[in-house]
Amino acid sequence: MCCFKSDGGDTSVQLETELTQLENETAIVVGKVKWFDPVKGFGFVVADEGGPDILLHANVLRNFGQSSVADGAGVEIETQRTDRGVQATQVLRIDPPQGDEATPLADFEHLDPELVAQASLEPARVKWFDKAKGFGFANVFGKSDDVFIHIEVLRRSGLSDLQPGEALAIRVVDGKRGRMAMEVNAWEAAL
Repeated sequence: MCCFKSDGGDTSVQLETELTQLENETAIVVGKVKWFDPVKGFGFVVADEGGPDILLHANVLRNFGQSSVADGAGVEIETQRTDRGVQATQVLRIDPPQGDEATPLADFEHLDPELVAQASLEPARVKWFDKAKGFGFANVFGKSDDVFIHIEVLRRSGLSDLQPGEALAIRVVDGKRGRMAMEVNAWEAAL
């Protein structure tokens, strides 16, 4: 850290140099999303090893290929200390929140887990999604059928919301009510 000289030296230049060095240092952090609000455009991550909350800006998340992330999702991020605190500069990995994965959704109970695991990821675009209603629809490229997306599937995939036109990679199965997404990923996962 910086210490001020008492010999009359130029402390402002030294302080500025040391702050610039601090701002250029990055660290890889593993933690959990405390909360993220796509409307506000930011949220916070809590590092597993403790420390101050880490700002996660929507632009950093978009660079990873997602517009939202679920509360409680595990993340690996690159961080940088600034004069306003610690901020994420890059998302390296997002893991779905831990918890009720063992409890299947009613619409998927009858499906063979091996068949679901073998379903390929398909590139799709969000038609619409209403977080308050808890569902929405996407279109797989080259296919006319809508694909139903339940909010619980989003949460289990590490997401909290979707925006119209957002590009995705989804694992689709034929369910009781038509084509349904079993898994939702960032677009890059389908490439």
